[in-house]
Amino acid sequence: MNENIIKRNELLAQKVIKGLESRNMSGYYAKDKEEALKAALELIPEGSSVTMGGCMSAHEIGLVETLKMGDYNFIDRDATEDKRAAMLAAYDADVFLSSANAMTDDGVLVNIDGNSNRVSAIAQGPKKVVFIVGMNKVCSDTDAAMKRARNVAAPINAQRFGLSTPCAKTGACMNCKSPDTICCQFLITRFSRHKDRIHVVLVGEDLGF
Repeated sequence: MNENIIKRNELLAQKVIKGLESRNMSGYYAKDKEEALKAALELIPEGSSVTMGGCMSAHEIGLVETLKMGDYNFIDRDATEDKRAAMLAAYDADVFLSSANAMTDDGVLVNIDGNSNRVSAIAQGPKKVVFIVGMNKVCSDTDAAMKRARNVAAPINAQRFGLSTPCAKTGACMNCKSPDTICCQFLITRFSRHKDRIHVVLVGEDLGF
């Protein structure tokens, strides 16, 4: 990666971390995937029950595979026929893994969800939420973050899931009410009432969508 991009990411991450701290959340910076994996594992004690929503970033840094092979109770909804039970188990898990569709440079997290299990677990339930967020998702303000979530993340995810939505065909949000829409619930996390619950690992590489 270009040295100027690396330096920019490091400087911007410090601003984001200060913003998170002002919102009663914790932030950490990892320069690459390897450092991100190490930082995430430091937040997840062995023996913890761990689950997740859709989070490509956690897969990309190798976190999911590490948890499956390690001394953790990883609740894998993709490996069970009773997906509803796995989703409900998330609300009493020690750790919930997620990414953000976008976030602001002063620490506001923006997420869009179709089934809403991910955004509901972020808001309430699991004892700890660990976000893995590539610096490519950091935006200037909430409006820009919402636009990124709707016009970048949502169309790509709709295409990834093979959904028949206008955005999957056009590449941009059409504010649809399609039966396949994944833009059912919008969660803006601007403050955590519970200290030490929300942790954000910022990664100096492009991750996720």
